[in-house]
Amino acid sequence: LPEFALASLKAHRARQAEERLQAGPAWQDMGLLFTTWRGTPLEPRYVAHYFKGVLKLAGLPDSRVYDLRHTCATLLLCQGVHPRVVMEILGHIQISLTMNTYSHVIPQMQEEAATKMDDLMSGNE
Repeated sequence: LPEFALASLKAHRARQAEERLQAGPAWQDMGLLFTTWRGTPLEPRYVAHYFKGVLKLAGLPDSRVYDLRHTCATLLLCQGVHPRVVMEILGHIQISLTMNTYSHVIPQMQEEAATKMDDLMSGNE
């Protein structure tokens, strides 16, 4: 995981330890990272509703939590991360799933491809 994600998860774990103390005997330790105030699993509907609220506050378009996988793949590929590494990060067995389903061509990628072709054909490469 990137350092910013690890730092965020560590801070969350510290907050969760405080919640555990506040819940006292009501806390049900299930070994989960994201839980209700009692340590029980979160309801998927609640997570989706909360996520949509965060998107709205940030002025971002509506999407599903699951769409973050697609965004992650696309951003990594845009940064030049090798597709096999992206495949491993997403936990896929076949590269075709990663490339055909989870990566999306964005205008920046098309412009970069055109620039590289121009450089190659003009001898600037």
